[in-house]
Amino acid sequence: MTDLVTLAELGGPLAVIGGAAYARHAYPAVYWSTVGLPLSVARLLASYSSTMDACGLTVEPSRWRALAVRATTRREVRPVPPRRGIIRPTSTGLRMRLRLVPGQEPADVAASAERLRHAWGVHAVHVRDVKPGVVELRLVGFDVLQKVRMPRRSDSRPLQVPVALREDATAFVRDYRTVPHELVLGATLSGKSMYLRNLVTGLAAQPVVLVGIDCKRGVELAPFASRLSALATDPDQAAELLPVLVKEMEDRYDLIKTRQGIAPGTAEELITSDIWGLPEDERPAPLVLFIDEVAELFMVATRKEEERRDEMVTQLIRLAQLGRAAGIYLEVCGQRFGAELGKGATMLRAQLTGRVCHRVNDEASAKMALGDIAPEAVQASCAIAPELPGLAVVGDTSGGWSRIRTPYLSLADAAATCRATAHLAPDVPALSPFRPYVPSLPDVAPGSMATARPVTE
Repeated sequence: MTDLVTLAELGGPLAVIGGAAYARHAYPAVYWSTVGLPLSVARLLASYSSTMDACGLTVEPSRWRALAVRATTRREVRPVPPRRGIIRPTSTGLRMRLRLVPGQEPADVAASAERLRHAWGVHAVHVRDVKPGVVELRLVGFDVLQKVRMPRRSDSRPLQVPVALREDATAFVRDYRTVPHELVLGATLSGKSMYLRNLVTGLAAQPVVLVGIDCKRGVELAPFASRLSALATDPDQAAELLPVLVKEMEDRYDLIKTRQGIAPGTAEELITSDIWGLPEDERPAPLVLFIDEVAELFMVATRKEEERRDEMVTQLIRLAQLGRAAGIYLEVCGQRFGAELGKGATMLRAQLTGRVCHRVNDEASAKMALGDIAPEAVQASCAIAPELPGLAVVGDTSGGWSRIRTPYLSLADAAATCRATAHLAPDVPALSPFRPYVPSLPDVAPGSMATARPVTE
């Protein structure tokens, strides 16, 4: 009888422990909010000074501080850690600001991030420089990239699209005004198409001209035809479309030049060197060119195709070099992008400031994307597992890099978004011959029991 009572008494705690273990695996956000957050805060408050001392983030107190401690108390004078700010819990972790002590820099704290992670029992610790002398610690309680949920609040301004989630639980925003052109690399089934899908649907809700070149017969971009102003589905059509885009760029430069005919007394706000300084009623709509499988534009088999290839590459390089001021931006996607593609490949790649590298098949492909701007990120991109499609390493010319993952978006939902925003497509007469044909949807009679066929990914 006593044994049964003992088992009954232990049954409650064991059930709680088992439920917590299950929630940690199946519902990490719920586990963090109920169990992980209180435990981590308790560890942080109890061990803050000792942890900072063990990480080498303390300094000897000033002479006046030491004298004051000796005069008012009999305690031993200890090294001084960075002053801690208010702990702000979030749905994925917590944030805390530190005021660095004299002689420290943000790199000192960043070098100890792994030690802080283990000391406080969190998944990761990220350090962000806020202002001189102040850094922000962003503690992430669980792997937010395992099941992506975009933040509810995200800035969505013109030509800014929150397209993925960073490993520090913040949104990765594709900002064309800051990073005009981007290269997206990835092997088959790495999530490259999902990234492009989220980007197109994000821009579809803005008054932006969307142009596509998809030499796989349009299988990637054709579902978005209702929102595209132009679409080329093979190299021959691309060879006709690119000169039109170059001419559009030149016309925009002529418009800017006309505005720069500065007369005496012209207000300073009317003097501009790009389209964003033009009056809103005169400003042409920004244009984003999506190129899927860029290698198809470089591959040739005959002398005639080689001449066509050289012309297209030259036009792409001109768009990459001069398009930003005219409001023309490039989004180039492919599996590989190296010198083996032919003349002009490396020159074009050098103009693509942003880099996104999904899972690749070899280290050389990762070096093509990140080796020239963030060498430390090459190994991180090579370590991406095949069972995590959409996971990528993003870098820029500043040398910084981070891991991101794109949320899942079905092709049917993306196509529906493009159909719903088709009226937002700006009118560009020069692109009218290249506007894709969009068949009308069949009318379904009221009360019909017919259902749409499921989309297979």
